[in-house]
Amino acid sequence: MGATKTEHYSQNQNAIASIAKALGHPARIAIMEFLAKVDTCICGDIVNELPLAQPTISQHLKELKNAGLIQGNIEGNAICYCINEKTMAKLQGYFINLALKLKKKNNCC
Repeated sequence: MGATKTEHYSQNQNAIASIAKALGHPARIAIMEFLAKVDTCICGDIVNELPLAQPTISQHLKELKNAGLIQGNIEGNAICYCINEKTMAKLQGYFINLALKLKKKNNCC
């Protein structure tokens, strides 16, 4: 078997990879940017913002939610989505730590 099995990597490495995979589509990036701008919204708001059909938006929301990047709260007959700040803090911490390591290293390849 190849070295791509997730058990060969730390829990944190697997978590960051899962988050990065969820962000690996431009529509999901656009959804995250829209949610950051409006704080919370329902799927219909995102459909009005992006040039995608409602079922496609729903699939992207599902991927973002599964990765922990967003969370949804039921309000009446709709789900109101917002960014999960804990996951964003984890992602931010990862990149800050990586940048600090690179700065300390201070050499080029």
